[in-house]
Parts: sequence; structure tokens; C-alpha cells
Amino acid sequence: MRQSGVYSGMLSGGISGKTGPHSLPLARIKKIMKKSGDVKMISGEAPILFSKACELFIEEIAVRSWMKTLQGKRRTLHKEDVACAVIETDIFDFLVDTVVPDQSSAKSSDGENNKRVIS
Repeated sequence: MRQSGVYSGMLSGGISGKTGPHSLPLARIKKIMKKSGDVKMISGEAPILFSKACELFIEEIAVRSWMKTLQGKRRTLHKEDVACAVIETDIFDFLVDTVVPDQSSAKSSDGENNKRVIS
């Protein structure tokens, strides 16, 4: 009968004795890392490090988006909150081209688009 190895608990997600709890499945992270043609082998610690980095990134963008929601005096997070958080935070500059602000928020109260006229 096959016994589980040292890293078997880490690759399935959940709680590991060595690394603590994981929110993201490490096997999925390893699969994504292997999609690059240049990667031949991945050490056991690399997916754990990427998992933690992803968790911190998600937490940071979620907290900043939630602050935008509260500024709007709402309790429901909208995609516009995430877009505002990305646009207004320097560390998320690499996402600015990906996130497009909602067109309805760019309209004025009378329903016309705000346009600047340079004369």
C-alpha cells in the first residue's frame, strides 16, 4: 500500500503541518506554472510561495475595493468599486489596462456624457 509523502498534504490544499492553511489549491498553481514551456521542474516550495503571494494580492485588492464600497455608502461590492481601487492605487498600475470603468458612472446627472472641449 502506498504511503503519502512529505509534500502530499501541501499539494492538495487545506492544512499542512509544514506550511499552515492554504486557500488556493497548490496542484492547480503547479499546473499553471507548468503551462510555461520553459519550466521543466518545480520545487515543492514554489507553489506554496505563489499561493501565499496570491492570497496577499487578493486580500489587498478586496480591502481597497471594500473601502470604495463603504465610501459610496453601500454594503454591496460592485465591479466599479474594484475598478476604482485599481485605478487609484499605484501598486495596481499593471491592471489599469485590464479594468475598464463603467460607462454609466461617466454620465452626468442629465444623462449626457461629460466631454471636455479644448478651445
